[in-house]
Amino acid sequence: MVRQPGEGVIRFEVEHESRALEDGFHGGTARTLIAWREVLARLGLVGRDPARYEGLGFGNLSARVDPMEAVPPGERRFLVTGSRTADRRDVTLADFCLVERYDIALNRVKSSGAVPPSSESLTHGAIYDVAPAARVVLHVHAPEIWRRERALGLPLTSPEAPNGTPAMALEVQRVCRETAASGAGIIVMGGHEDGVIAFGPTAEEAGEILVRHFARALAGEGDPQ
Repeated sequence: MVRQPGEGVIRFEVEHESRALEDGFHGGTARTLIAWREVLARLGLVGRDPARYEGLGFGNLSARVDPMEAVPPGERRFLVTGSRTADRRDVTLADFCLVERYDIALNRVKSSGAVPPSSESLTHGAIYDVAPAARVVLHVHAPEIWRRERALGLPLTSPEAPNGTPAMALEVQRVCRETAASGAGIIVMGGHEDGVIAFGPTAEEAGEILVRHFARALAGEGDPQ
């Protein structure tokens, strides 16, 4: 596994409308994500650490906002933490972006909000397309998991697929289709240093999956006895 340059850099074309998101429509979803962001920050899985990644912020969270009825791929709208907001101690709805459409083949995202979308938005959208039951995606940096993916038996994307690119989005979809990742709800990003994605029908389920595997890694599960 390798580290790819460009941490936090948006690599897709963005059509972004700068406007405030309405609390009545998105506030509840944002508050749930903010609560889980705080949990993950206390575990050191999102945020900013001067000793890691040249001091850049890391990690992002999203949640679908459409009803459960069928929505075409590429149009499964989701609220996501905005670009370069990971290092902020306190966040509000103003630090989120609404991704309205995304096209992996064209490397394009349409969004709205006070901030532009996370650099990993294509990957979030890719998961929502390939795993329709997923309603929440948590992208964290967990070196404990990332370095031990084989011992933990976790699905892994190709080291050749850089973060924030169509290649990564397609790799995530391939892994979901070809492994048990879609049911397990966790993927290790081989081409993104320490990158791990957990997803599930709710924030609580996605968070439980992530924390459970984090504990497995800390316990040395899978190591030779």
